[in-house]
Amino acid sequence: MEVVRMRFSNRVFFGPGSAAKLEEESRALGAKHALVVTDKGIREAGLLDHALEPLRAAGAEAEVYDDVPPEPPIEALEKCFDVYRKQKFDLVVGIGGGSPLDVAKSMSVLLTNKGEVRDYLGTDLVPKPGTPSIMIPTTAGTGAEATPNAIFSIEEEKVKKAIVSSHVIADVAILDPALTLGLPPKQTAASGVDALTHCLETYVALNATPISEMFSLEGMRLISRSVRSAVHNGRDLEARADMLLGSYYGGVCLAGASAGAIHALSYPLSGRRHVPHGIGNAMLFPHVMEFNYVSDLNKFAVIAETLGEDVDGLSVREAAEVSVDAVRTLCEDVGVPTTLRELDIDTSAIPELAEAAARITRILDFNPRRMTKEDIIGVYERAAG
Repeated sequence: MEVVRMRFSNRVFFGPGSAAKLEEESRALGAKHALVVTDKGIREAGLLDHALEPLRAAGAEAEVYDDVPPEPPIEALEKCFDVYRKQKFDLVVGIGGGSPLDVAKSMSVLLTNKGEVRDYLGTDLVPKPGTPSIMIPTTAGTGAEATPNAIFSIEEEKVKKAIVSSHVIADVAILDPALTLGLPPKQTAASGVDALTHCLETYVALNATPISEMFSLEGMRLISRSVRSAVHNGRDLEARADMLLGSYYGGVCLAGASAGAIHALSYPLSGRRHVPHGIGNAMLFPHVMEFNYVSDLNKFAVIAETLGEDVDGLSVREAAEVSVDAVRTLCEDVGVPTTLRELDIDTSAIPELAEAAARITRILDFNPRRMTKEDIIGVYERAAG
């Protein structure tokens, strides 16, 4: 048995009203000058005050950077770094969805390490710890508050690349489901299914561990029991809490195990067709499940039960097949796209997409079933609609 390594934030706060813990944590860190990274939507929604008021109460001056676009290109991070690279901050706070959190986590390490932004694209290239960081997610999807990754589009290469380092993991994660109550149904659905893919893919990944599997299963249980309620009754605080905690568990899993073919095939959709990451993952989810389930019937049978399906009296293979149907039904129930046609992508794009996906071996190598370029083409074709 190999030694298992998992990486976590130092502290995690969870529950309605936990955003107020930012004051206590800022005081504990002795913060006097904080950089707050967010986006304009968070400011317009009034959610930014959940960061600014506790910081002021703690006696910290805050500078706000809110020019983070969705699915940020690397230039968005470079722009932020150019603005603040000569300033001294003792705390970085990210509040918002995965995009501002990824910029915030990156700024934390850029402020303490020499060099330029693109020097750190890759794995374990960040030499020194970053400025202390606190992440406050307002969506339940990416799990960015827990991951060691910060992902950016490289437009000229039509790919996504990441800064991957244990130094990128936030020091503190604050999970306040009350901040997610205003999330629209479509975004709730896409981000929720995205979080479910994180939990499921890491559970069946070839590098899954007993610890990551524990978080994967609980994340799947929480999300599958509450995503429908969160989408169709967005004021259901218990459902929102399940989603936020499940999303966090998905992020924890990604710190200890790999995503798989869903993500590998989704990245070209984002990089080449500008499909939002969560939408791409959701669309591919049932189609990749159908390809993968024969690789480990026992695990996929467990997935079916974890998703709330009745598998009593079924053979292992039958139960595994139920897991595929369960995911397909869930995606239909919450209204996420399940075909390329719904994303306005013609089948003529499939060879180009498959060529790009086949090169993402850092993820495909851990998919539970070996996938050739022809297999990838087959999945895209089944997803054509």
